[in-house]
Amino acid sequence: VQLQASGGGVVQPGESLKLTCVGSGFTLDFNAIGWFRQVPGQEREGISCISSAGGRIFYADFVKGRFVMSKDVRANTVSLQMYNLKPEDTATYYCATDERFRPGHAQCSPPDYEHWGRGTLVTVSS
Repeated sequence: VQLQASGGGVVQPGESLKLTCVGSGFTLDFNAIGWFRQVPGQEREGISCISSAGGRIFYADFVKGRFVMSKDVRANTVSLQMYNLKPEDTATYYCATDERFRPGHAQCSPPDYEHWGRGTLVTVSS
């Protein structure tokens, strides 16, 4: 299983950015998948996830109304469109997936995700 996230960069507050995660070695339609972020010295936190059972996409409160996750099953790709970025969104963003059933998948619990890609850095600064 491999994941490759891209799309990070430096933007000003209020601007938008789209992250993309391309997966291989697994079938997206059968896996839980999500986006996470981490600031140095802080714990990794879940942003947006969907379990292998499908259903509603989970969004952390701090991104609701600003971030939108979507997936392209044919391309085995998941994206995170980020709007109205704030300085506190500055972090390294990761995508992760897991083929097992774990109750924490739908709630974006990082310990419940087994496979992680390299992160992509997002910096929001004026």
